[in-house]
Amino acid sequence: MRPLSLRTAGFTDSVIRRMTRISNKYGAINLSQGFPDFDPPKEITNHLAEIANVGPHQYAITWGAQNFREALAKKHSHFTGLPIDADRNIVVTCGSTEAMMAAMMTVVNPGDKVVIFSPFYENYTADTILTGAEPIYIPLVPPTFSFDANLLEDAFRNGAKALVLCNPSNPCGKVFTREELQTIADIVIKYDGYVITDEVYEHIVYAPHKHVYISTLPGMWERTISCSSLSKTYSITGWRLGYVIAPERIIERVKKVHDFLTVGAAAPLMEAATVGLCFPDSYYADLQAHYTHMKQLFCDGLKNFGLTFTDPQGAYYVLLDVSKYGVKDDLHFCEWLAEHVGVGAVPGSCFFREDVHHLIRFHFAKRDDTLNAALDRLSELDSKAKGYKGYDINTQHKL
Repeated sequence: MRPLSLRTAGFTDSVIRRMTRISNKYGAINLSQGFPDFDPPKEITNHLAEIANVGPHQYAITWGAQNFREALAKKHSHFTGLPIDADRNIVVTCGSTEAMMAAMMTVVNPGDKVVIFSPFYENYTADTILTGAEPIYIPLVPPTFSFDANLLEDAFRNGAKALVLCNPSNPCGKVFTREELQTIADIVIKYDGYVITDEVYEHIVYAPHKHVYISTLPGMWERTISCSSLSKTYSITGWRLGYVIAPERIIERVKKVHDFLTVGAAAPLMEAATVGLCFPDSYYADLQAHYTHMKQLFCDGLKNFGLTFTDPQGAYYVLLDVSKYGVKDDLHFCEWLAEHVGVGAVPGSCFFREDVHHLIRFHFAKRDDTLNAALDRLSELDSKAKGYKGYDINTQHKL
């Protein structure tokens, strides 16, 4: 038979989702795939119950129900100060995953080059390859995860057309400063490029850090395709409600791409979630306080065990350094961890272009009792790791 697509020949399944299956297999506490184990706001779920009886149950407008887009436009305008128009600047998608794919297909041609900061969420490379483009990786250097502006400019000087910006960043929790964003903006404007943002953690930022939307910087609204979703902000990752916000010239093309990718997002879920988009500022302050508490609880526990990890500025992930256990294969170590320690994690190598095998990713979007149970199991990591092949307590690899 004739061979299948060469473009996708190198694809594997998502390592993140695979670790959820492995966690389930061993009954491990799943701190791998980033979804919470607490309920969404009651206002949203109660409204969903009402919608189940009265609808809508049929297709909404392809690019999103009118009232949903109007509520989203009002919310985004409030937080960015930009005059977002519900009809001209928004397309609602099936999660931010589709939003990123639609944005990439709108901007990039086969053969173009796309800049991706490393570490990165695994979908970005796949999106780039699926569009026929070439990824160019710029390292974010620990422990501050800063980048070399000269390397970034070299990438655009050598033909890069777009840059993917995850801010706050998954997996390292970096929140880009205004100065860093201005550096990116200056280079992108100089070389007439685009920025495709992933801002799903925009409201999960830890003091004193602040989230700045790069689209608000001078000259960047015209060349920014902002992607986000309701998944993390309202704890509804399974609802798959995402969106693209961009200038009308770009959105008109996104509408067409989206129409042929998925037709439209789920009408009853958009209707139910609209109430969340209308929450007052106090909701977002409470959300930040909630995640700050979870971060403190989990990170303090890791610190008490003498473990080395990144201190996230935003999002809800930590990268744990496991080099002292002699880890050479982080995927194997994560499988061992799920089976023998009872905690699920993601191998860091799936996030890095560089040869990194000494980091694993945990997330802490969990109830206190779940985090305390996970920490109780991790308290035995040192003793149990003595049975792990390749264990060497004296081997150190600094972040």
